[in-house]
Amino acid sequence: MSTYMAKPETITRSWYILDAAGKPLGRTAALAAHLLHGKHKAEFTPNQDCGDYVIIINTEKAILTGKKGEQKFYRTHSGYPGGLKEVKYRLLMESKSDFAMQLAVKRMLPANHIGREQLKRLKVFVGAQHTHEAQKPVAWTGKF
Repeated sequence: MSTYMAKPETITRSWYILDAAGKPLGRTAALAAHLLHGKHKAEFTPNQDCGDYVIIINTEKAILTGKKGEQKFYRTHSGYPGGLKEVKYRLLMESKSDFAMQLAVKRMLPANHIGREQLKRLKVFVGAQHTHEAQKPVAWTGKF
């Protein structure tokens, strides 16, 4: 018995919309990573990029559960001594909720060429309006 391997020319991509309003940041990001990776498809092949396009809207209304808003930090370092900068996730979600969502999805994708290509198909918007109506995206109705 042979294993099915998807070929790049046979892969079809769909467009999905995820509404993050009132839903946890991590669960929305995990579902987006799942769709971008293509694991929901029967023809999923780990070494091929067979995922779909994902549009995430209403990121400013996404929630952080528990005490993550106060206890979790977004950290960056300049490389110089004393160059560590920390921002609480509550403040990050208030000011740059689209960046926080994109960062969460990025960290759930593979850290290689395929993951970088998948991240290009992620479109994140702060409000309910998006610029991809021409692609006729479908709201994701599966398990959240």
